[in-house]
Amino acid sequence: MSKIAGIYWDDTAAAPGIALSVYFSGCPFHCPGCHNPEAQDFNYGEEFTWDILDEIMHKLNKNGVKRTLCILGGEPLCNGNLDAVKRLIGWCKHDFPDLKIYVWTGYTIEELEARDDDDIRAVLRNITCLIDGRYEQDKRDITLPLRGSSNQRIIMMEDYYAKQSN
Repeated sequence: MSKIAGIYWDDTAAAPGIALSVYFSGCPFHCPGCHNPEAQDFNYGEEFTWDILDEIMHKLNKNGVKRTLCILGGEPLCNGNLDAVKRLIGWCKHDFPDLKIYVWTGYTIEELEARDDDDIRAVLRNITCLIDGRYEQDKRDITLPLRGSSNQRIIMMEDYYAKQSN
């Protein structure tokens, strides 16, 4: 069962506008200088339960504010978290089809696609934006939007798939 390191219900730092940010625990990369070193431990935090999923669903549009869903870590797309992340995205998109979803991962999109995994494909097809690549401390740049090092990419998934089909 996946664990979450924390949830920020009204996050203004992760993505444009107001976001609900979910941090999954566990990361295989252990990048030097990691922003969330405590979240590298797969046993850190609390179990990701149906009650937490229900609370997320309830608070996504609380008080009439349309939030973006941000999924971070740790590493949300590692095998230990993938099922929970897919479930979270699926439920949220079912109830909020226009929801913008941003996912941060240490994997590159090429590494994710090479896994040839239906769950990965389901996640990628249902998100708005993927921020990919491991954090590299020697490429740290705090002026960059949405990422911590210059090797990381912001991939708008609709544009990415449009280019793939051409």
